[in-house]
Amino acid sequence: MKQSDIDDILINPDQYLRNVLVDNVIFGYHNKELKVLLQQPIALDKWTVTGGYIKKTESIEEAANRIAYSRTGLKNLFFQQFRAFGNPTRSIDGSKNAKNFTKLSGIEVPDDLWIFDYFVSVGFYTLTEFSMVKIEKGVYEAECQWWPIDDLPALMFDHEHIISEALKALRLHIAHYPIGYELLSEKFTLPEIHSLYETILGKPLDDRNFAKRLMATGIIVKLNETKRIGAHRSPFLYRFDKEKYNEGLENGAALAF
Repeated sequence: MKQSDIDDILINPDQYLRNVLVDNVIFGYHNKELKVLLQQPIALDKWTVTGGYIKKTESIEEAANRIAYSRTGLKNLFFQQFRAFGNPTRSIDGSKNAKNFTKLSGIEVPDDLWIFDYFVSVGFYTLTEFSMVKIEKGVYEAECQWWPIDDLPALMFDHEHIISEALKALRLHIAHYPIGYELLSEKFTLPEIHSLYETILGKPLDDRNFAKRLMATGIIVKLNETKRIGAHRSPFLYRFDKEKYNEGLENGAALAF
């Protein structure tokens, strides 16, 4: 969340919905690793997923888009709501108090401000091509960076659970949506997309059956181009068929793994 966002909440709290926010798990794929974009508040040793409060003038989808844009610099990313999170203890953390907010913002924050109440979080996951992201951290954040999904730092609140549930949803949706389009570069080899799906699913997939099933959907097209990756290895490149891809988003591509 940007400094201006927090300052606006503290100065004009009535412009935001109370007791509900958006947590947006932003996934990227790089060097055969699925990664998640995390932010670390100043003076804390724990991290959080990207998230923020919802303005009364926007939908929750618009809030999720705004949050993703503020962190990646990219618009029109693929995002999916996957579940909500709520219990009376989920937002309890020693660092989330009026004293710390006053110190960070320079604005006097009352102890009973609604941002310290019990919150319900609407969870989204967002997919983006790793190389396109230009990370932008907020003024109140020490860091904002990618972390491998299998090597996460200590997380605040229930954010480890949120990431776990986002990954479950992604694994479920990958069988019905051509998710690779969002995470790979424009042109890719069959081994590269095969590796992506294995990484997300966390299990090996038979090379030939995978390629057959993917080609049968019609969502990828073989190009008359190759990628030189060794002295005697130049596999063909492929790209997604955007029209077929959009049909897949609407109807679900029948990929059974």
